[in-house]
Amino acid sequence: MSQRFLTLADVAEILNISATQTYALVRRGDLPAIKIGGRGQWRVEQRALEEYIERMYAETERFVAEHPFEREEALEPEETFSSD
Repeated sequence: MSQRFLTLADVAEILNISATQTYALVRRGDLPAIKIGGRGQWRVEQRALEEYIERMYAETERFVAEHPFEREEALEPEETFSSD
């Protein structure tokens, strides 16, 4: 049986983003979550995460349709690395 609720760390791992980015999604209301327990731990329902992912696919599809890629456009790097 799969878990119904995920921690923010679980969601961060699934989306391959940081815990801080996940928390921001929840606090902005982009990703529905509940706060439970005396320590107020956040939980995201598996179904809510799947719906969020589907919404992001739809939004991306609309964005791509409204902003066609131009050949001369430089590709954005997938990740930016800094030398420390």
